[in-house]
Amino acid sequence: MNEMQSGEHGGSTRRSFLKLFTGTLSSLFALVLGIPLVGTLVGPIYRTKKLHWAKVAGIDSLPLGQPVKLSWVDQKVDAFVQEQVELDVWAIKHSTTEVTVFSPICPHLGCQYSWHPDKQEFICPCHSSIYSITGKVLGGPSPRHLDTLPTKLENGVLYVEWERFEAGIPQKIRV
Repeated sequence: MNEMQSGEHGGSTRRSFLKLFTGTLSSLFALVLGIPLVGTLVGPIYRTKKLHWAKVAGIDSLPLGQPVKLSWVDQKVDAFVQEQVELDVWAIKHSTTEVTVFSPICPHLGCQYSWHPDKQEFICPCHSSIYSITGKVLGGPSPRHLDTLPTKLENGVLYVEWERFEAGIPQKIRV
């Protein structure tokens, strides 16, 4: 009977070891597979977009005191996918050293607004928001003034740091 008990005890130990080994191995696999999954789900929250300066136009080509729509092609990179996108802005040259650049996106709902030289106003055709040449709201449902973009002038060339902002809210929050 002693042999039988030790045989049962040995089987029980082997069974316990296999349960422990299988559980540990399963937990290790779950951890190895779970970390990238959690990173994929949570990672974009903590990832910040790096902005870069885009060469837009020569300062001499801009008329003094009049809004001009400037367009350029930029390279958009998302992981391994690269695509070319056309971006544009509204620029107003105040002097040879000072330029204001507005995002072309209406802060109300994200529509594209345009300059109306006869009225000397920016007007959004979608919801009738009206802005002055300085970007201040003159009328309509827009919650804030036109969004300005960071600029720099180097060797007579205007550079713009393109960014997008949340529409429909009073605060200027980058998307």
